[in-house]
Amino acid sequence: MKFSKFGQKFTQPTGISQLMDDLGDALKSDQPVNMLGGGNPAKINAVNELFLETYKALGLDNDAGVPNSSAIISMANYSNPQGDAAFIEALVGFFNRHYDWNLTAENIALTNGSQNAFFYLFNLFGGAFSDKSNTDNQTVDKSILLPLTPEYIGYSDVHVEGQHFAAVLPHIDEVTHEGEEGFFKYRVDFEALENLPALKEGRIGAICCSRPTNPTGNVLTDEEMARLAEIAKRYEIPLIIDNAYGMPFPNIIYSDAHLNWDDNTILCFSLSKIGLPGMRTGIIVAAPEVIEAVSAMNAVVNLAPTRFGAAIATPLVADDRIKQLSDDVIKPFYQQQAKTAITLLKKELGDYPLVIHKPEGAIFLWLWFKDLPISTSELYETLKEKGTLIVPSEYFFPGVDVSDYKHAHECIRMSIAADEQTLTDGIAVIGEVVRGLYDEAK
Repeated sequence: MKFSKFGQKFTQPTGISQLMDDLGDALKSDQPVNMLGGGNPAKINAVNELFLETYKALGLDNDAGVPNSSAIISMANYSNPQGDAAFIEALVGFFNRHYDWNLTAENIALTNGSQNAFFYLFNLFGGAFSDKSNTDNQTVDKSILLPLTPEYIGYSDVHVEGQHFAAVLPHIDEVTHEGEEGFFKYRVDFEALENLPALKEGRIGAICCSRPTNPTGNVLTDEEMARLAEIAKRYEIPLIIDNAYGMPFPNIIYSDAHLNWDDNTILCFSLSKIGLPGMRTGIIVAAPEVIEAVSAMNAVVNLAPTRFGAAIATPLVADDRIKQLSDDVIKPFYQQQAKTAITLLKKELGDYPLVIHKPEGAIFLWLWFKDLPISTSELYETLKEKGTLIVPSEYFFPGVDVSDYKHAHECIRMSIAADEQTLTDGIAVIGEVVRGLYDEAK
């Protein structure tokens, strides 16, 4: 059977498809697997209990057990392509209450998960543009500028045709964490960014960053964000910020950071990392013209976004329980998970060339094995054979030719969302394999 170019693009192997396939195979395996590779959030009892309580309340108007007809009507009907109106109104109130952004319903659209949102946004702002100044009606190919790589694996293949990314490699600074050596931090190389030919020549359609960054847990500072916003305005392109792990929910950020929005900024949020990944609910906050475009794409691709996640989250957003849950339960949980994982890693590999990216947020640790004798793609295969899943680093550099960039083959992303026993067992396997590789190379 022959596929079009569109079909061929989406049927070829990709980093994200390999990751999801391996995770699915692990879940079906009859052998125990240390799941340290995926982005699934942790199972936190307090979180699950609140969602179950909210879910049960959807079906009842009161304690007498009278069916909630409005909830049934909501989930038994399509929303309009912009998304569930009640949830959007709750979000407008929430953001205006906490950030004073003066939003209206025209500033928010829902999508079937944030991956869906980035498929829309990257195709809206990356790819072929009509050059109105050219009388021959030629097109200009524009890219999405990633100011700091490594970046999210799921960005790489969302363009309908080809890949349209420009990326800047980071400054790497050695830092301490809680008084300990053995950590580093990525920072934006603004000199390289500002001198990027594609930016100067008008071949950038948008700037995009995740905060905190998936895969590294890096949190761009307020100063870095302000400078990116200024550059975006100067070149009349939007700044897209992926808050899947960030403020205000699930707020897995440990450093001092603030969230800002204006008409030139597009903020993306998700219900996945607060514990509802199966609901596939993404949120876009942007200028009305962007919301109109996203809504039109929703109509063609999905008819309308799913309403189930919106139904669960609406009361939690309306009364701020979602913020309380994020601040008091979710963030402290992952902060403790990071400490536990670092202690285990130091125990296993304290005398070996392991450097850990400073944990500033998200649900991962980013491990750098300096001068590892094999690539981390090969390490990935070895660990998978031993029942431990991680993700190798080379997939996290969209827009970069990593063939000659050694660092891109020496890191792994390790999830810290697993229970303590899985963390302990998985890190023990990583330690055993990595120690053996270094020892053999001596």
